[in-house]
Amino acid sequence: MSKMRHAAAVLLAAALTTGLLAPAAAQAPIQLGPPASQPASQPAPKLPAPKLPASKPPAPKPEAKPAPRRPAPAQAAPAAPAAPAPSGRELDMAYGAFQRGHYMTAFAIATRRVDEKKDVKAMTLLGELYASGLGIEHDDKKAAEWYRLAAERGDREAMFALAMFHLGGRIGAVSREKGAKLLAAAAKLGHAAAAYDLGLLYLEGQLFPQDFARAAELFRSAAQAGNPESQYALATLYKEGRGVPKDLAEAARLLAAASLADNTDAQVEYAIALFNGAGVARNEPAAAVMLARAARKGSAIAQNRLANVLAIGRGVQANPAEAIKWHIVAKAGGVSDISLDAFMQKQTPDVRAAGEKAAKPWLDALKEARESRS
Repeated sequence: MSKMRHAAAVLLAAALTTGLLAPAAAQAPIQLGPPASQPASQPAPKLPAPKLPASKPPAPKPEAKPAPRRPAPAQAAPAAPAAPAPSGRELDMAYGAFQRGHYMTAFAIATRRVDEKKDVKAMTLLGELYASGLGIEHDDKKAAEWYRLAAERGDREAMFALAMFHLGGRIGAVSREKGAKLLAAAAKLGHAAAAYDLGLLYLEGQLFPQDFARAAELFRSAAQAGNPESQYALATLYKEGRGVPKDLAEAARLLAAASLADNTDAQVEYAIALFNGAGVARNEPAAAVMLARAARKGSAIAQNRLANVLAIGRGVQANPAEAIKWHIVAKAGGVSDISLDAFMQKQTPDVRAAGEKAAKPWLDALKEARESRS
């Protein structure tokens, strides 16, 4: 995710944070809202946009180095520009080679397509190969040249890629104005990730006047194309009634869709909606399952909420040792909880020791990840 998205997401959180996660009425005393002792530097669990990766604890085992990125369909929100869909039999061969990791072959075919046919998609593919250093030497200047040629000929993938270059300062000084212009052009042509990023700029309110209605319009177009980040962001606007009428049912529907696409933040929010019956029928067991899924993926907020339900046995069988484990891990990830501190102290030494032992692999992985970043 680009630096622009990160900055905008933080501002989005500041703009939209409200107390939406109160416990359901007539239920046992459990809160899935923000812990009272949560530090100001830790995003509240109701963040309306994807959180900064640095704020998310890792899984207990460090992740392997990711394989080279492959082209993604236009409706996905890639972390960086992805190669566009091919057109033409020979170009299909170029993209087939790209998909299989035969980058020099892809480069040769794309180059021939440009020389013989002036193929726009081949230009964009060449830009991607240079930008990622796949099969050829990494060269942002050449990548930008190919992206620019394709963008001038109307290729939305190239427009988005070039926008990310301008916003990320990969071809000189950062230019938010040029980046936004290209995002707008790509979004107009149906590029979902461009619409999402442009929506964040309207929420940010710096380059453009803050406009929640325009942001919602952009998020909706991307959400309808299946973009999970946009589904999540639009869900938050519906939950808050910002730019759209307040509608908890529509918010829950969008959160469910983003959750199915494996958006961790949406899974946390949807789990809380299920637990509280906010816009969707209350289903505490399903909420517990989804919290566990997000917790295992490293969400400190999900870890904290899971610890709460495990401590009292709501939606899942009570398990004090597991509750302590997740509380310790969440606390190391920046989410403190005074009530769980007290719960932990009331347990027997054996139960506390079991929870601490289960938490140790997670704590070791967190330490290793932080040391690798320093």
